[in-house]
Amino acid sequence: MAMQSTPRLLILENASVYAPEPLGLCSVVIAGGRILAIAPASDAGCLTASSDSAFGLPTGLPIERFDCGGQRLTPGFIDAHAHITGGGGEDGASTKVPPPWFSDFTTAGVTSVVGLLGTDDVTRTTAELLAGVRALKEMGLSAWCWTGGYHLPPTTLTGTIRGDIVHLDAVIGAGEIAISDHRSSQLTLEDMLRIAGDCHVGGMLSRKAGVMHLHLGDGSRGLELIRAALDSAEIPARVFQPTHVNRRRALLDEAFALAERGCHIDITAFPVADDEDAYSAEVALQRYLAAGLPPANISVSSDGGGCLPEFDEHGKMTSMSVGRSHSLHQMLARAVALGVPFEFALSAITSNVAEHLRLAGKGRIRPGFAADLLLLDEAGEVDCVIADGEWLVKGKEALRLGVFEPEPSR
Repeated sequence: MAMQSTPRLLILENASVYAPEPLGLCSVVIAGGRILAIAPASDAGCLTASSDSAFGLPTGLPIERFDCGGQRLTPGFIDAHAHITGGGGEDGASTKVPPPWFSDFTTAGVTSVVGLLGTDDVTRTTAELLAGVRALKEMGLSAWCWTGGYHLPPTTLTGTIRGDIVHLDAVIGAGEIAISDHRSSQLTLEDMLRIAGDCHVGGMLSRKAGVMHLHLGDGSRGLELIRAALDSAEIPARVFQPTHVNRRRALLDEAFALAERGCHIDITAFPVADDEDAYSAEVALQRYLAAGLPPANISVSSDGGGCLPEFDEHGKMTSMSVGRSHSLHQMLARAVALGVPFEFALSAITSNVAEHLRLAGKGRIRPGFAADLLLLDEAGEVDCVIADGEWLVKGKEALRLGVFEPEPSR
């Protein structure tokens, strides 16, 4: 059901604003789902009951003031790799992961989601994915999706990737198309170029990102197909976006070389054991920063709702866990503990994502941008969440649940 709200001015006072760049202690004025103004805390007195007319709004709107108590106010997180209809299925139908609850996103600080299909693009469909996007939007989040899945021919609604990007408003590109993985369709260079070309032209025709979002497995071929595509075709490097590139240490080095060539690389905030041949998301960010690579060419996503499987040498799944969007704010806190500047790590889950995926009005705290905001407490936990100007989480309590979501136990 669509959510209705009473028009009002919301003024967030005494907030330590990271836009994602630090702006200091400020007050932020919100109305109509948008950020109207950002004023230094010293000027907060000018935001009075009569100030609504200064912003071109009807006078007399009720004003809600909220004292942020000096907490960090950031853009809402953008999770560009989430299995909103559930993932998994690699060991039969009983291992299909259920869809995440609505509050799994909101209490994690996620205000924008890009959904996708994974290994199971047979019993899960593009139509189901689009319905999941609509459901999240009806509940109050911003949502888009990738068309296709791991395999060729791609799972689509119109019959082609290019057609889905052009004709379906929610579709911004194709993904997660699998390479270097025993579960993939074993793409050739010709396959890669054809899909990338469809993404690029579809994006041009529809003013969308037109990105090819590529799942990377553990295979020894790594990123060689993307390098070959860059060497042999005219398709812009930004079209190719490999994800899970921190799953092997050597793979991350390959990805860094692609970022230097103009590709946008995506790392995954999955758990990494000390003895594992992988990098955690925060260590990957630390290494990227130290390498002096283009700051805007990296992002972090959660794989929320997706299966995180382990396989034996015969390709049989031996164990599995499930990704969660909460890994994003946990990554942010751990990255800061490693010495990564807060605003750099924050950009990887806000502005970098919005700008690469061309999500207008998202990813920054700026007048005219969407009022998608969150407050973090001293420990880096998500305390409050506002999406499209509406409170979804306050004092760590989810104010809005999915239609069938159970009430949390007290």
